Amino acid sequence: MDMKLELVPIPVTDVDRAKAFYVGLLGFVEDVDVRPAEGVRVVQLTPPGSACSIGMGTGLAAYESTPPGSIKALHLVVQDIEQARAELAGRGVDIGPVQDVGGGVKYAGFADPDGNTLTLQEMSWRTGEQF
Repeated sequence: MDMKLELVPIPVTDVDRAKAFYVGLLGFVEDVDVRPAEGVRVVQLTPPGSACSIGMGTGLAAYESTPPGSIKALHLVVQDIEQARAELAGRGVDIGPVQDVGGGVKYAGFADPDGNTLTLQEMSWRTGEQF
């Protein structure tokens, strides 16, 4: 089986607050929330249907080597940006308008409580298993 999973570390100031945002408002799935050693916490969250997760925590360089709010425009690829935007707005996410940048590509952006920014991306021509 050829499977490639990715993890993007997200620097945050308060892991519980960030986890509540990503799980409660965005609908990410909690994969892991463990404390394997004193002062170490590892949280892994995955958008539904995605092979790429985000990670946050304490006590590890992956989570503490960059300042909170330094992740910019992490893309969340969706099939229907209008539906995804409406769903997030309905959950209370402060999300910007859909911007059509041409060529079948659309974006809508928002930020987490620490100022890390995420971007919904729709590319209507990008379909099928190769994507």
